[in-house]
Amino acid sequence: MTPTTPVAVAPAAEPTHGCVRCGAPVVAGVGLCERCNPLGLRDAASSQAHGTAFIAVAIGIVILAVVARLAVSGVGPFPASVGSVTPVATGLAINLTVTNEGASTGQTTCRIFDSADQGGGPSAFVLSPRIGPGETVEFTPTVVEFGGTPRGFQVECRTP
Repeated sequence: MTPTTPVAVAPAAEPTHGCVRCGAPVVAGVGLCERCNPLGLRDAASSQAHGTAFIAVAIGIVILAVVARLAVSGVGPFPASVGSVTPVATGLAINLTVTNEGASTGQTTCRIFDSADQGGGPSAFVLSPRIGPGETVEFTPTVVEFGGTPRGFQVECRTP
């Protein structure tokens, strides 16, 4: 029998990641290396880090909501009426008259629907041109949602 030489087996290395501050390898569960944290102080808990990020996102959303509200304040309401309805090759050309009763220039989305359906049937949505404060604008969008047969329509334009 031949003698065998024992083979040294290296211990399994622990998984590592980079130090948060300098990038030196540290074991899992530790955020800072010995050089960056010589006193061995506890790292910030993950709930603290996630909580800080959540608060920053929440503050950002609140700021955007305030800016959006200020951007549309003073616009509308937008009373509207339907004028003539004319068949065209691609559908119906519906003449709309919209007034901006607000103190700021703005646009509105108008919903056109069949008067007989009480608002429960198909609807067409069109964007008005920009309307100055106190101005009335007449425009004629072409809609395809109702086919090509003219009938009685109603329009409802919403304040943003």
